Amino acid sequence: MDSAIRTEGLTKVYGETPGILDLNLEVRTGEVFGFLGPNGAGKSTTIRVLLDLLRASEGRASVLGLDSRRGSVEIRRRTGYLPAELALYPQMTGRELCTYFGALRQLDLDEGAAALARRFELDLDRRSAGYSTGMRQKLGIVQAFMHEPELLILDEPTSGLDPLMQHAFYDLIDEVRAQGRTVFLSSHVLPEVERLADRVGIVRMSRLVAIEDVEALRAKALKRMDLKFAAPVEARCFESLPGVHSARSSEDGRRLVLEVSGPAAAVVQAATRYDLIDLASRAADLEEIFLAHYDEERGAHT
Repeated sequence: MDSAIRTEGLTKVYGETPGILDLNLEVRTGEVFGFLGPNGAGKSTTIRVLLDLLRASEGRASVLGLDSRRGSVEIRRRTGYLPAELALYPQMTGRELCTYFGALRQLDLDEGAAALARRFELDLDRRSAGYSTGMRQKLGIVQAFMHEPELLILDEPTSGLDPLMQHAFYDLIDEVRAQGRTVFLSSHVLPEVERLADRVGIVRMSRLVAIEDVEALRAKALKRMDLKFAAPVEARCFESLPGVHSARSSEDGRRLVLEVSGPAAAVVQAATRYDLIDLASRAADLEEIFLAHYDEERGAHT
């Protein structure tokens, strides 16, 4: 099986409100696929349709080689799912919840759950009603991974985790990848997806706008470089340099703001020819990358 997930024209609308529109997507078996987009872009809708928690308005989807509707029970048995908002029975402890989730799959998963709980420093003997946001997220990770599923579908998986636990999660994904299992990771956090994913799909306003290898995405991402000089420097001195998309100067000419893609060596070399006081660089955020993709699309049609 070469594809863990495949969709053709997948569409879900809520009345007149689009959820996801005409989605054509393939997630390869054994890869970590990042599904990127701002909140409300259609990421969670896509996941819910894949798992038959919502019914598609049009199109079709297959998961693990099975039709997402006809094979939904088998798909859920073989999949680990972490929703963006995990619903828990507040009177049950974390351990009882894990036992319950295991019983739904007719598996004894107590040992696997306990090992993951230790890894994420989660007390399974507290009632879930007393769990903090971070503890609820840890329990969500435990229940998704504890049966070692061949496919993991994770919706904003590190939301609420502190940096130490985020790195523990990253290590867990690396192990899953090494075992040849597949991860479909929905997120709006670009550095997280850059760290974990092999490929990414970018969605905005309910449509898939691009699919990229992570390295290609990094190359397209614009950096903002802020240069300060002791004396005025003209922006045109930098406009023609490799990778420079735009250059703007302050009113007094002592500050330049550049948008740069790819290596910045040419910019740094040029800046040292002048009396450079300071240089700061900031990677583009996710929204800026989306806008860059839309600018490319608009330019292709003009």
